[in-house]
Amino acid sequence: MTASIPLRTSSRLVPPLGRRRPAPPALVLVAHGSRNPRALTTVRALMDRVRALRPGLPVHLGHIELNEPLLPDTLAALGDTSAVLVPLLLARGYHVKQDIPEMAAASPVRAHMATPLGPHPLLAEALHARLLEAGWPAAMDDAAGRGTAVVLAAAGSRDPDSATDTRHTARLLSARLGVPVLPAYASAATPTVPTALRALAARGRHRVAVASCFTAPGRFATQCAGAAPWIASAPLGAHEAMARLVLHRYDQSLSTRSTEAA
Repeated sequence: MTASIPLRTSSRLVPPLGRRRPAPPALVLVAHGSRNPRALTTVRALMDRVRALRPGLPVHLGHIELNEPLLPDTLAALGDTSAVLVPLLLARGYHVKQDIPEMAAASPVRAHMATPLGPHPLLAEALHARLLEAGWPAAMDDAAGRGTAVVLAAAGSRDPDSATDTRHTARLLSARLGVPVLPAYASAATPTVPTALRALAARGRHRVAVASCFTAPGRFATQCAGAAPWIASAPLGAHEAMARLVLHRYDQSLSTRSTEAA
């Protein structure tokens, strides 16, 4: 005859409700949006990679414009919950300072804004990896290095903080590559990519790569890559370093919130 387990012993297997760990705030990836269909595919692939790195974390997607789901719809579906909004943007600017906070304030979600993905060493890591994929040499002697440089092609913004962040990213990438990296922009800021290429040529840098400082494919990324006299890297997309950077910004936001609460 099998002995029954005493009730008081079996009850210990179920933790009291008060001791259950609360669910983490949702992570909402905030993409810009693009008419290029590959942009949505790329952002979804990045979202899948983030989920794979952090199983159990609710991860959602919202766009500022052009693609569905739009950010207000994503936030409305979440309801009265807590979420961290991680902009898939690589520098500060109007979207980070105005558009996203206004959309969050109009929603029922208890939203906290993370900082944009750049500048950060993980962003430089992803940029470096994409250049290697495009044909950047794994090693370079001094003679080759003296004629080589990189144009870091970014979207551009009228906000001076955006240019500050992009210059910082250029310095991080330059430190990894050991050659000059000059920021340039597709719109709203100077220099343009062709202007930056001419400036580097005047300094004797004729073998110049264009590093695509864009999260996903789109008109600006295609335009900048088309100006490359040598090689051009692909947008950063779902590179593992980008997924790790998204989670770093999420964790950083939670840590800042906890510090402020304390």
